[in-house]
Amino acid sequence: MNIKRSTASVAGICGALFALAACETTPPAAPLTLSAAACTPPPVDRCVRGEDCGALVIEQGPAVNPETGRNYYLDYSCDLREGEPVTVVLNLHGGGSFGNWQRHYFPIADYVDEYNLVVATPNAPPQRWAEVDDEHLQGIVTNLIDEIGAENIDAFWLAGHSQGGMTSRRIVCTPFFEDKVDGLLSLSGGRISRAQISPNFYRPSRGETGPRPPREYPPEVLPQCEFSHIYTTGELEIVELPDTSSWADQLGCDARVREEDIVDTLGGYVFDSQAQANPNPVWGLMPGPGTAEVFNYPDCDDGRVVADVIRLDKGHTEGLEPEVTQALIELMLSASGGKIAASEG
Repeated sequence: MNIKRSTASVAGICGALFALAACETTPPAAPLTLSAAACTPPPVDRCVRGEDCGALVIEQGPAVNPETGRNYYLDYSCDLREGEPVTVVLNLHGGGSFGNWQRHYFPIADYVDEYNLVVATPNAPPQRWAEVDDEHLQGIVTNLIDEIGAENIDAFWLAGHSQGGMTSRRIVCTPFFEDKVDGLLSLSGGRISRAQISPNFYRPSRGETGPRPPREYPPEVLPQCEFSHIYTTGELEIVELPDTSSWADQLGCDARVREEDIVDTLGGYVFDSQAQANPNPVWGLMPGPGTAEVFNYPDCDDGRVVADVIRLDKGHTEGLEPEVTQALIELMLSASGGKIAASEG
């Protein structure tokens, strides 16, 4: 996969054809300006890789939802033009976290220019998502659709870490989202076709101890709407990755295929600083380089994607490395889209 932005230079083409009088110039489209927040090169409130982010991660963001008055982050390229196709991502933090920590845990904001992305990263005031926040999330998405134009949204993805991933699964088939969401990226937020959590998944920094007794899980009920699903997790978080997927079966995918590993020489941006005094590798250590295994279920119906990405020797809270982040984005963009255009057009 190598899905990059590409733009044709109308001025260059017209210059070449000018002598033949065969080219009519048209005014360039106006820059895309979203009312919630101006574009900023580079994105605002970004940490420096390899340095402690400190209090920066609790910032709330400059964008404002006019319906709820709540702040959030809105990252998009200043080179975007009105009418240009984009992929919209709603990026949800985990329990006990903040939107700006999430922007660095899954640093998709680093790639908005390269892939024509519009990324909204909101905050849950009690640091945990609940149904009371649904109106806020729906308002953010509605404003983006209205201002970008439904016909210009190639795809819409939910992404969420930990409890944000669980929240994404809770809302994905609700009446507002089911005809809009093309894919769900779970960032250590649960796999559709469950992967069992490690018994050593606990936080000594909060007085938790382990190992924990085996969990009794009720039978899994698969979602009642269809969408692409990418699951990524730290290897240490789970007992093992299942080698089958009932979700892939439901979407008509072929048997899983092992793809080329992703190798990162750089670490991510963030980690759980409170956990490092008494660290548990399953919960997460300091960020660092790493390797990730990729398992794909190819040839799903209607161009959908089902894949697992396992970050070796990683736990729950080390921020994602740059190469694995980019690979996840390219997996997302390789899936079919168009739900918003079809439902809103």
